[in-house]
Amino acid sequence: MDFMLKLPINIKNVEFFDKGKRSLIYTGTYKNSKVAIKVKNPTSKAINRIENEAKYLKILNKYKIGPKLIKSNKKCIIYEFIEGKQYIEIIKANNKTKVKQISKKILNKCRQIDKLKINKLEFIRPTKHIFIKNNKVKIIDFERCYKTDKPKNVTQFCQFLLNNKILPKSSIKIIKEYKNNQTEKNFKKILNEI
Repeated sequence: MDFMLKLPINIKNVEFFDKGKRSLIYTGTYKNSKVAIKVKNPTSKAINRIENEAKYLKILNKYKIGPKLIKSNKKCIIYEFIEGKQYIEIIKANNKTKVKQISKKILNKCRQIDKLKINKLEFIRPTKHIFIKNNKVKIIDFERCYKTDKPKNVTQFCQFLLNNKILPKSSIKIIKEYKNNQTEKNFKKILNEI
């Protein structure tokens, strides 16, 4: 845990939590709250992912999207630790009313990210990045975000909803309309399909 020497703030009880392709995650305690510490996976060839995530969390936090960014530097990013049930668990529980309700909340977050002209890239397989607690949606992992005039967050998530029969196949035409013209009116048509 060499990175501990370079942490920008004093964090207690640091423990290893998880390993991803591009990063290693640790947990710790900061001001009596649980935090996540993300550092680059030494085996990853990805460049500037930590800095990229910090940059986009600063933007997205203004819209209550993503975990609250606490501190970052070139070596690590520290943010609130997100707890709750994974979205995929909600689907597996098979409470259709709950699944529809949560799916709409996620779509609204996707819509906000689209409006910011940011692409996240993870919504086509949102199995590990979306958590639900007290009926609130929290999304994590923004290290691959980038700016684009044609973001695909809503359309990618719709693809997942189609694959899991949360959206009917008849929605494909409406989704294409939104893809070609990302207006609020076209987005609301998608919400009405759920």
